[in-house]
Amino acid sequence: LVQRYPDYVCRVTADEAEIGRGHLSRFQDVESASPVILTTSQLLTTGVDAPTCQNVVLARVVGSMVEFKQIIGRGTRLREDYGKLSFNILDYTGSATRLFADPAFDGDPEVVIVETTDETGAVTSTRRVEEEQPPYEAGPDEDPPPTDPPPGGPRRKLYFDGGQVEIAAHLVYELDAGGKQLRVVQLVDYARERVLDLYPDADALHAAWIDPTRRAEMIGLLAQRGIDLATLSAAAQQPDADLFDLLCHIAFGAPLRTRRQRAERLRREHTDFFDRYGPEARAVLEELLDKYAQYGTAEVTLPEALKVPPISSHGNVGEIMRLFGGGAALKAAVEQLQTLLYAA
Repeated sequence: LVQRYPDYVCRVTADEAEIGRGHLSRFQDVESASPVILTTSQLLTTGVDAPTCQNVVLARVVGSMVEFKQIIGRGTRLREDYGKLSFNILDYTGSATRLFADPAFDGDPEVVIVETTDETGAVTSTRRVEEEQPPYEAGPDEDPPPTDPPPGGPRRKLYFDGGQVEIAAHLVYELDAGGKQLRVVQLVDYARERVLDLYPDADALHAAWIDPTRRAEMIGLLAQRGIDLATLSAAAQQPDADLFDLLCHIAFGAPLRTRRQRAERLRREHTDFFDRYGPEARAVLEELLDKYAQYGTAEVTLPEALKVPPISSHGNVGEIMRLFGGGAALKAAVEQLQTLLYAA
């Protein structure tokens, strides 16, 4: 990397003296566009403030708790004006998992219970006050963070044009039941556990999914637990699967069906549903079904689905509603379409 991208990657070791410290000072400068990657040999463990550092990579085993705290401390500086509100630890050695779980790293935060009483001595209110950390003070060898506004212009995107890159696995890190040890699980396995927490069997999951309101709540609950259905679909290597079938397959081992298979089954087994409507209204329902088969239920949401081709060719939203006899009738037709999709 250093040889291929010398402007963006710098190697700094303790024996490079002024040359190394020159590269280091440019890395610390928030207004400098390069270098964006700094490889070091223990130089970032003490007394270095890099306020926009967003990724700390552990490529060797760290045995010392003091050294570990010093290393990750390089990422803990906040710079809201530059969008630096968090940082990542990329650990190739397992050191972070082990040392974060070590009681010597830090105990539970102290909590002070503050009670307010009235003149009779009765408690009128109670509040918890977390232990406050003292504000950070720069060391004698550190410069205070600059206060200039961020430089103008968009950030540059870097491209890697050699070799081949692919996603090997989607992993989730979570605390165990005791809240002390991190464990690593595959995203699909993690999703299985979360779905089973929410829905004990396939019937409960089905009842929630066929109702559009409850389905939106379900998707929100899964998102709160870190499960994005599009990402889950990619991790399971099932991009064409219906999301309900994917969740049932992952959680309960149910057969996996694609969206197109569900759409074709509906057309084949429920012709009477389409026969209730006139030719143009029936065409709208067919096009909504095609959108579902291609993209999923998110594309069958009213009124957004009516505003894009080919459905928009039937007129504006009001005109399409009149094809069904009004907005309520259109909404009922689309809800029944989705109900029939998941009838079995």
